Order: sequence, then structure tokens, then C-alpha cells
Amino acid sequence: MSSPQTLEPAVDADCCAPTQKPAISAGEAHHRALVFKALADPNRLRLLSIVKRADGGEACVCDLTEPLDLGQPTVSHHLKILVEAGLLSREKRGTWAYYSLVPGAVERTAGLLASL
Repeated sequence: MSSPQTLEPAVDADCCAPTQKPAISAGEAHHRALVFKALADPNRLRLLSIVKRADGGEACVCDLTEPLDLGQPTVSHHLKILVEAGLLSREKRGTWAYYSLVPGAVERTAGLLASL
């Protein structure tokens, strides 16, 4: 009986050379995923569009339910996700909340894929 042969993996030096470019960190990947998840919903895209085009660059939550034909709790949920993703800011005034785009958020978002 012959002794078992040890097989060595084939290594192609051209194929397996480590890259010199650093990958994005886990934290940065998590942040980018939050932004992409926030943008993946048509209602949230519409909300961003409505807020961006609103007079004075801000919109009251009370003005956002009718254009989307959604209830206030649903609209508030979508707005919360957009705030957590860093796309909108929220300011409470009395019983109402007003939303505006975070300065530079649209431009930063546009560059998220380009900077991979």
C-alpha cells in the first residue's frame, strides 16, 4: 500500500497578489448600507423630493401625508429612517415636526458608489 500524497494548493502569483488599496471599514460599509436601504423605498424617495422642493427647503410632517396618500404614522416611520440615514434633519416646533435636507447629503450620497 502506498502512502497518501499531500496535495498542495496551486498558487498563481499573478492572480492572488494582495491589493495595495485599502477597503472601506466595516463601520463605513454599515453607514453606506443604511443610506442605500433608506433610498430603496419609493415613498422615501418621494419624501426627499417633496422636502427638497418645499418652500424654504423644509416641510412639516402634516404636509407630507396627503401627497403620498399614506397615514401619518407610516410617513413618520419613513421620515425617521431618512433622518437615521443622515439625509434629513428634524426640528420639533410645538406639536409638529419639520424636516429639511441635511446640507451636502445629496452630494455625499451621489459619491458613495464612486468612492468604493
